[in-house]
Amino acid sequence: MAWIVLVLSGLLETAWAVSLDRSAGFTRPLPSTVFAVTLAASMAGLAYALRDIPVGTGYAVWVGIGAVGTAVVGMVALGESTSLPRLLSLLLVVAGVVGLKLFH
Repeated sequence: MAWIVLVLSGLLETAWAVSLDRSAGFTRPLPSTVFAVTLAASMAGLAYALRDIPVGTGYAVWVGIGAVGTAVVGMVALGESTSLPRLLSLLLVVAGVVGLKLFH
């Protein structure tokens, strides 16, 4: 269960990062509210998962999921670059996250 919560928390990290961008420095109420709610939920999920997963593994997986998810949203929905080096770099992050799970 801890791993499922950790993955969901990593996805919520993507949501709060994108909401933070869309909040325009907290001047837009809806994205600012989404940011606050998803940030709190993401942190709560991480805290829950760390009861059973070592902090180094859990935090790295959480950050990796959030970073890759945010980059993918940026490329797919926000028009950011999809260059081959960038995609390969994201693949390396994914490989690292999978490796941390497999060798946990």
